Amino acid sequence: MEIINDPEQLKFERAKKRVKTIAGFYRHFAIYIIVNLFLIATNYFNLEPGEKFWEFSTFSTAFFWGIGLLFHALSVFGPNVFLGHDWEEKKIKEYMNRDQQTKWE
Repeated sequence: MEIINDPEQLKFERAKKRVKTIAGFYRHFAIYIIVNLFLIATNYFNLEPGEKFWEFSTFSTAFFWGIGLLFHALSVFGPNVFLGHDWEEKKIKEYMNRDQQTKWE
């Protein structure tokens, strides 16, 4: 693991990581839309005479996966309620300071 002392490099790495997590969410969202449209359309075109389209089973995958997608969105875009805004930065500094103090040099 590389220790980064340059504040600009640290900002760049943090921004790069943030962009990567946002891109991951958008990929997840696109796959969610494509797969659920396919499943719902397949269900619609394979209905037997007398079967109802507007049932929970038709949309259950979209519903439960949507809950997971919501939590993914909150983790990417929502506030860091549990760990705080600058928790990650504080932890990095704490471990860097601890590593400097325990060196045998």
